[in-house]
Amino acid sequence: MSTPEYGFTRDREEAGAVRDYLNPLPRSIVRPDEPELLDGEWKFALDLEDRGLAGRWYLGHAYPQTATWPGSIEAHMAAAKDAQQNTPAWQDRVVAWYEREFTVPEDWCDDAGCLVQVTFGACGYETRVWLNGRPLRTVEGEEVHFGEYTSFSYELPPELLRRRVNRLTVRIADSMDAEIPRGKQQSHVYKRGGIWYQTYTGAVRSVWLEPVQRNRLRSRLDVVSSYRDRFVAFDLTTRVQDPGVYALKLVVAPRGSEQPIAVSEVELPLEAGQKRQRVTMELPDAAPWSPAAPSLYTLVAQLTGPDGGVSQIEAHFGRRTVEARGRSVYLNGEPIYLDGILYQPGTASFEEMGRHMHAMKALGCNLVRVHIAGIDPRIYALADEMGMLLWVEVPSPHSSSQRSRENHYAELMRMLVHIGSHPSVVIWSLYNEDWGAQDIAGNEETRRYVAGTYDYMRLNHPQLLVVDNDGWNHVSMEGRLKSDLLTAHLYTPELERWSELLDRLAEGHNEGVAVQPLVVGDPFFYRGQVPLVVSEWGGFGFADYGGPDDREGRAARIAAFKRELRERPIAGDVYTQATSIEDEENGLIEPGSGELLVPAGILGSRG
Repeated sequence: MSTPEYGFTRDREEAGAVRDYLNPLPRSIVRPDEPELLDGEWKFALDLEDRGLAGRWYLGHAYPQTATWPGSIEAHMAAAKDAQQNTPAWQDRVVAWYEREFTVPEDWCDDAGCLVQVTFGACGYETRVWLNGRPLRTVEGEEVHFGEYTSFSYELPPELLRRRVNRLTVRIADSMDAEIPRGKQQSHVYKRGGIWYQTYTGAVRSVWLEPVQRNRLRSRLDVVSSYRDRFVAFDLTTRVQDPGVYALKLVVAPRGSEQPIAVSEVELPLEAGQKRQRVTMELPDAAPWSPAAPSLYTLVAQLTGPDGGVSQIEAHFGRRTVEARGRSVYLNGEPIYLDGILYQPGTASFEEMGRHMHAMKALGCNLVRVHIAGIDPRIYALADEMGMLLWVEVPSPHSSSQRSRENHYAELMRMLVHIGSHPSVVIWSLYNEDWGAQDIAGNEETRRYVAGTYDYMRLNHPQLLVVDNDGWNHVSMEGRLKSDLLTAHLYTPELERWSELLDRLAEGHNEGVAVQPLVVGDPFFYRGQVPLVVSEWGGFGFADYGGPDDREGRAARIAAFKRELRERPIAGDVYTQATSIEDEENGLIEPGSGELLVPAGILGSRG
């Protein structure tokens, strides 16, 4: 097997910087077997007239170009346009085909209990895969996988695998459809320019092969903990093809130590198929995780079958509890002020994102709001290591309809599966500024969907705080806010106006604070029962928001605005934003080098 030297980075030097402490694969789980990366040069063809399926390109096709995987379709199109002036432009819909040959290492799967699995880190937005000309279905049974922000896998049928050379064919399609989760990528509704960005589709993350057991633990883990009773619950997912009684063993040890602090062994009767199972362990001596002391522990889980076959996964986790009580956010029972910053990584490499994370901490931040985008999952792991709180969001569709809500919910479910074990992730937003829910104020069906999704999250993921629609137009049902935080986006370059807005927010006014009413639906009377968070402010240097665009003036304005925030009963704030991206020239960090453009500590609090 080859060593995964640079799979999810742009060069080998970058890989060396991350290998020491992070999973080389973009997921939370580590398996004992070394993967075989399929990154690198693939055969490639644009199919802008969408003829490939009818022409059965998966059976054999003369691909005119090559492309590097991972890499976006847009980048491949730009390269082709440079070489050939008549290359068609990105239209309403773009389709691309990728193909490469591979061999399965000889020391893999020498027993009947083993399978070869191929996993795609992420592809956007519709993906079909063929092995040696035969169609594959994902482990979930999908003929077409939808979504571009999370990984998905295929078990390669042994009867289709050849001993020597195999051929993997991939078709990826995307469009300007406003009903699919897009985040800030352009669509039919929001065109590129201003705060709307270039599309980024295709083979956006790595792809790899690995051997797995036919009866196994999947690469999924959810962790729910409590600082009060010192119990930690682990939600694991089994996939078995042979029914029987299995032995499940969990071992917990401090990160970097081989000395366990707890061991649990249970018998688990399993039918064929997939099953989610919770196992709770008491960890009385486990230190809590926090930004000040990011204590991490390692979980090793083993599933042993009736035939003696063993499947193992490993992950790290932290014991922490986050709560919203009254006007404050509490972490492990202690109030914490959220010194946040908005982060939009765009097409930044992992190395660049790592520099950004350290720079945001140097600014004084203890929270990063990853704005409506799915990112390299190693960033969540890096935040765990650094002690940085994360606020994550579902990439929003751009129009409100039954179909857009179904797509939104499906994207939320995909994201939850893959990042539920990270203690750094403390807040989730369902929507942002009504994007994809523009009729939330007048459409009861939209409000019911938002309220129902909030209720689902609170019941099934109690380790998280949930925001229904960040910025304004939060949903009230019978006077109960369907959000753990009452958030507001406030933009003004004038200090006097800023003070007036903060006063109105703290006093509980619904109108005249943000662009839209803060709460819609049934009447909601604010009396300090929910923490207030100014989840976007600043934007200084961005032309539409005004304010100083020189460094000294911007730093002085930020410091003055921050002082006003801390003088009021507000639980946290999020400055806009970390780095400039495309047309948004309002960043505090130089995107390439990670250099601070304002004094260190300027966004931090002492209170």
